[in-house]
Amino acid sequence: MHLLNLGILAHVDAGKTSLTERLLYTAGVIDELGSVDDGNTSTDTLALERRRGITIKSAVVSFPLDGVTVNLIDTPGHPDFIAEVERVLGVLDGAVLVVSAVEGVQAQTRVLMRTLRRLRIPTLIFVNKIDRRGARDAAVLDGPARGLAVPHVPMGRAAALGTRAARFVPGLGPAALDALADHDDDLLAAYLDGGVPDARLRAALADQTRRALVHPVYLGSAVTGAGVPELIAGLERLLPAADGDPAGPLSATVFKVERGPAGEKIAYARIHSGTLRVRDRVPFGGGREEGGGTGARETRGEVRVAGAYGEVRAAETRLDAPAAETRRDDGIAEGQDEGEAHRVVGRGEELRVVGRGEAGRAEVVREWRPVGAVRAGEGEGTVRAGEGDGVRGDGQAGLYCADGQAGRRPADGQAGRRPADAQAGRRPADGQAGHRPAGGRVVAGGPVERRVTGLAVFDRGGELRQDGAGAGRIVKVWGLGGVRIGDALGLPGRAYEHHFAPPTLETVVVPGPGTDRRSLHVALTQLAEQDPLIDVRHDEVRQETSVSLYGEVQKEVVQATLAEEYGLDVGFRETTTICVERLTGTGAAVEFNKKDGNPFLATVGLRVEPAPPGTGVGFRLEVELGSMPYAFFKAVEDTVRETLRQGLHGWRIPDCTVTMTHSGYSPRQSHAHQGFDKSMSSTGQDFRGLTPLVLTEALRRAGTRVHEPMHRFRLEAPADTLGALLPVLTRLGALPRNTRAEGRLGVLEGAVPAARVHRLEQLLPGLTRGEGELESAFDHYAPLARGPVPERARTDHNPLNRREYLLNVTGRVCG
Repeated sequence: MHLLNLGILAHVDAGKTSLTERLLYTAGVIDELGSVDDGNTSTDTLALERRRGITIKSAVVSFPLDGVTVNLIDTPGHPDFIAEVERVLGVLDGAVLVVSAVEGVQAQTRVLMRTLRRLRIPTLIFVNKIDRRGARDAAVLDGPARGLAVPHVPMGRAAALGTRAARFVPGLGPAALDALADHDDDLLAAYLDGGVPDARLRAALADQTRRALVHPVYLGSAVTGAGVPELIAGLERLLPAADGDPAGPLSATVFKVERGPAGEKIAYARIHSGTLRVRDRVPFGGGREEGGGTGARETRGEVRVAGAYGEVRAAETRLDAPAAETRRDDGIAEGQDEGEAHRVVGRGEELRVVGRGEAGRAEVVREWRPVGAVRAGEGEGTVRAGEGDGVRGDGQAGLYCADGQAGRRPADGQAGRRPADAQAGRRPADGQAGHRPAGGRVVAGGPVERRVTGLAVFDRGGELRQDGAGAGRIVKVWGLGGVRIGDALGLPGRAYEHHFAPPTLETVVVPGPGTDRRSLHVALTQLAEQDPLIDVRHDEVRQETSVSLYGEVQKEVVQATLAEEYGLDVGFRETTTICVERLTGTGAAVEFNKKDGNPFLATVGLRVEPAPPGTGVGFRLEVELGSMPYAFFKAVEDTVRETLRQGLHGWRIPDCTVTMTHSGYSPRQSHAHQGFDKSMSSTGQDFRGLTPLVLTEALRRAGTRVHEPMHRFRLEAPADTLGALLPVLTRLGALPRNTRAEGRLGVLEGAVPAARVHRLEQLLPGLTRGEGELESAFDHYAPLARGPVPERARTDHNPLNRREYLLNVTGRVCG
């Protein structure tokens, strides 16, 4: 039986969840229809969803049809939860867009349709609520054509519209041939030659629907069931089945993460290729693109060193770049008695071990392979390779002590054999370095590997535990500690992309009486696992935590979730707008090793230049890649990206080009019969400490300007009220662009600052006698045109103030 992964999308209150319930009932999966009003639907499982009557989290449910098994994903309709919809789009084979026959095409409906068209996802349109009083002929017949402006094929007509007896009368009319012939010259020629057989017309409809060229439109009611059998027939005949080779290499995408009753992570994933089985070791983490880079391709392997003090393992790095010096002298395997160390060095796979004692041999025990972006762990074993004297930091392939505690010899005399509860490297408290639980395998800097401990597929309205699942399936996976939304399991598929605008609001979370700040931070971090776009920011200086939001409803949901699921009483400060900074010119700065009060053993020179909006941060080199260890270049690049999260006014700088113009370091210093002298040698920490100072000075010289988010708006109101509306729009900073008449209504289109949208919504009823309708959505960022420049409180060590920064980072003031 074929599989179909189907998304149900709509503007809030269009009847999307009710349609899901009706589909399950018609398919025989449930015996009784649930109701959103009664809070007993199959897919709204959260207590908060049932109480508020809205979908907050996407939910998966499966039902069989005659020739296909449908995995249906019910998504939120409220704009505040658009991020949930975004994560689902990449795993769909097809979609149903629900439109209300009463309200017609609404703002969110247009946003969703544009995105579905851009992604070329085959989509059926279901006009719901034809039985409701107020159902309009115009909304039913003209909505897809005028409101959505997409090529559509009416699959029938509505009878007894607006009554309980409303029904759907199927049948393809002349409009179907007109729409299909626009994309098929042979069909047009056949029509001109004397007519098109019904079978050929329906074959063309199926083909063009699967290619997302046209969109069939069904009419009906989720409450009465009118039109639903015809919609089900359309799902079977018109939408494409899931593809993928179960025998191919594993490739899957994680689109949702939640916590189980015991706090364990559960990942929802769509399998694009291959088969996932329980007890499989699965690499993940390669699906998120960090961007930038130096142009070299990095590969890593694992080296096992057998010697007199037991077996020790180390990560070793090779650069596949012609100009790069591939000799690695900073990959140290520690795990011997009295702190003695062996160094793993070499070119390519020709490795040798240097060190005191009986170092034994080094053998490659893992094939070289490319790895994904380095990222921080979460306590389940993800390691960001370190430097210095432990596994810590950000991407340097330095000391890797995961299989032996550095410089110590366990009681059983087997140094290098790590006890089950041992912590490698530094910072064991927050789990960001070296914590390696049973079942996990970590290669420094590469994707994490975990063993799948449980697997479930969706079956007939419930879940079914299985030992394996193949391509096309949507599965729940246990055992992947550290997994994140957007991760690729196995081979990376297409990079996780953002299809909708980011949040443009933020607020500070205020702990209530008796609320522990550490517990609050943990809870918010777990919420960020489920919705990364809330972007939890913690200010250590002010002891404040802020989150990003799409709107006030989302704020209320976060507050209720913290209270009900975590027992934490919180409030919020006033919501503010999230701005960005853009460069106004080009600037450069450099600091040299051991000169002019530079306390870091590093030379870093950077030039910053503006980049077009949407291009992101680019990092380039004007120095030889072999001029210093690659790990130091990586430390600079990672720190650049982190520092640009807070510009001169505290706002993120999303688009610019950063070029490294100078580099230098102090080589490793050591003495006979002694260990490595860190005080005389550069480490990654030197580059991470110096880079913010250099980059901030370059930004000062370039200059930045704060830009505020702008919403495009469409306002419908009685034509005689436009004279009162225009001055108000001007006072709010809006820029009307188009004005036209549609019957007795006037339509205004333009842009308005996001910070003024809520005020416009408040004023609109009084200015339009309650007849005005406003649609708005994020469009772009524009230079701040009025008022003082907003400043955002910094959460870093403030490189704008050199004295304060050095005191925080080094504990002393230099230069």
